[in-house]
Amino acid sequence: MLETLFHLRDRGTTPRTEVLAGATTFLTMVYIAVVNPAILAQAGIDPGAAFVATCLAAAIGSALMGLLANLPIALAPGMGLNAYFTFAVVLGMGLSWQVALGAVFLSGLLFLAVSLLRIREWLVNGIPLSLKLGIAAGIGFFLGLIGLKGMGLVVAHPATLIALGPLGETSTLLACLGFLLIAGLSARRVPGAIILGIGIVALLGVPFGLTRFAGIASLPPSLGPSFLQLDIAGALQLGVLGIVFTFFLVDLLDNTGTLIATTHRAGLMRPDGTVPNLGRALLADSGGAIVGSVLGTSTTVSYIESASGIQAGGRTGLTAVTAAVLFLAVLFLAPLATAIPGFATAPALVFVACLMAQALRGLDWDEASDYVPAVLTALAMPFTFSIATGIGIGFVTYAALKLAAGRAAEVSGAVWLLAALCVVKFAVT
Repeated sequence: MLETLFHLRDRGTTPRTEVLAGATTFLTMVYIAVVNPAILAQAGIDPGAAFVATCLAAAIGSALMGLLANLPIALAPGMGLNAYFTFAVVLGMGLSWQVALGAVFLSGLLFLAVSLLRIREWLVNGIPLSLKLGIAAGIGFFLGLIGLKGMGLVVAHPATLIALGPLGETSTLLACLGFLLIAGLSARRVPGAIILGIGIVALLGVPFGLTRFAGIASLPPSLGPSFLQLDIAGALQLGVLGIVFTFFLVDLLDNTGTLIATTHRAGLMRPDGTVPNLGRALLADSGGAIVGSVLGTSTTVSYIESASGIQAGGRTGLTAVTAAVLFLAVLFLAPLATAIPGFATAPALVFVACLMAQALRGLDWDEASDYVPAVLTALAMPFTFSIATGIGIGFVTYAALKLAAGRAAEVSGAVWLLAALCVVKFAVT
């Protein structure tokens, strides 16, 4: 049955290798089961329900990818998009989390539509690499600012906007230790470095009364507070459609980049540079986002951490299915996961930010009309506290600079269209 489903022999792998690879991928991304509920809880979603929604979305999305596309790529609610959901859409714009879930649902439908109609290639191929790199790094910087605030290292200041927080706080010191642990373990290539760092810091908080465990295992909490709570009608309002588009665009870019990077590393990319079973992979991605919004979590995406399982030998969808099964098992560890304090998860955000900042090294630093829009995109996201604004500034600046440089022919129709839409959005807000 496994051979029929996953064609193991054709890809030179075995069930044992695939299962171990799936476990490796799971260990590198299981931190999301702790971090995502902590972020969504700040938007008003019940933490227990958010935990269950996160695990189920990861399990369903990963299983879809493994069974439909036969690729060793796991899915889960995306870092960056969950921060945009909570801090920009709900807390920043004052929308309810139900409307935000409706926007995630509509963005998933839009993603599904462009995948089926093959519009995706026109959009993705039309967006220059420099802007894709700037968007990836900008989301990282956005996460980094949120993480530094959660660690207590960054606080508000009336004169300078932000300032260094009180370093004498026990929670801040433990958070700094957690970041060093995560970074150090990752430098040693220890699987599960992020979740290990989070766990150690949470345990160190117990003697100080900062961490309070109510147990380790139990039946999963109720999904009721978040299940089917999305407000689609509210998300269809004119002022929210820009948020839908932002969810869609970031989801599209994130998934496309992950699919290209991971299939290339696995040696599965075709000689012409195309991804095998791309259509089915995009169906799995868009389906995961839709299902996740129904369950009550932010956008589900393909995880770049899947590269760790690929490095361990994963070559088929059995790797992703293994990760899916392990996420289902995590459902029974809710007391442990929901007791992790914010200062223990915040260092993970900063570390992920460091990883995402690597995108800037791919820029052509000899061409100002390429790197300036990318850097402005990356800077605008944290300093305007808006991923959507950063993306908009990037498209408008790119088109304007290419026009000023006499190189307007390099700007694709997709970028002209997106830049025009962003100008309209800026003008009416």
